[in-house]
Amino acid sequence: MIIGNKEFKFKEQTYIMGILNVTPDSFSDGGRYSTVTEALKHAGQMEAEGVDIIDVGGESTRPDYIQVSEEEEINRVVPVIKELKKHFNIPISIDTCKSKVAQSAAETGADMINDIWGLKYDGNMAGVIQKYNVPACIMHNRKEAVYKNYMADIISDLQESIDIGLKAGIKRDKLIVDPGIGFAKTYEMNLILMNRLEELHRLGLPILLGTSRKSVIGLTLDVPVNNRLEGTIATTVMGVMKRCGIIRVHDVLANYRAVKMTEAILREHK
Repeated sequence: MIIGNKEFKFKEQTYIMGILNVTPDSFSDGGRYSTVTEALKHAGQMEAEGVDIIDVGGESTRPDYIQVSEEEEINRVVPVIKELKKHFNIPISIDTCKSKVAQSAAETGADMINDIWGLKYDGNMAGVIQKYNVPACIMHNRKEAVYKNYMADIISDLQESIDIGLKAGIKRDKLIVDPGIGFAKTYEMNLILMNRLEELHRLGLPILLGTSRKSVIGLTLDVPVNNRLEGTIATTVMGVMKRCGIIRVHDVLANYRAVKMTEAILREHK
């Protein structure tokens, strides 16, 4: 898959997506990178630490988050994306479920769209992705954590999202799926999903795993959000072992090293 000007060989290795939240209220780093200067500085740090994609978000998706207007979200992300494209040669992803935000980001140079509602929140999202011919990550999500057959329902829900994309004309080789750890899932459901990630391969698409600092780690280890690095690394290692193509994280260097070490063991060489 080509994202930006970079080829991603998901069958050969796992890549790191670094989180750049330009929000005042994200659950673990809200307000830290909400100015363009701060965002660029953090992007530079992530580049030095080995990041492969930078995912820019302008609206928090933490539990009970307050939704912002499309205009506010655009005003947060577009100036940052514009400067990132000037200063870095790294593919840029826009984390949004709103088609107008996605369109503004794509027009500014965003190379990928990351939709936490799997094309189901905004009926125009799939059309925007098709129009700008960019890769898209479609995440599993529901309004409630109610399932008849848990893993089968997740796979079915993701297939529905894939079908929405294909029907809109998005090419299959432009799609990535995300199991949605922490979204419409209980604590136990998140553990089950992590343990059975490989079942998502039946969809035939690369998998993006996003667990960084999430509550499943906090609840397991009984630690606050700023003490969840080791738990995140454990999930990253599991993700590599289960052949996930992208790991989305806050702490790039530690997770980059964990990925490289795990890959070396699996390959039996550096």
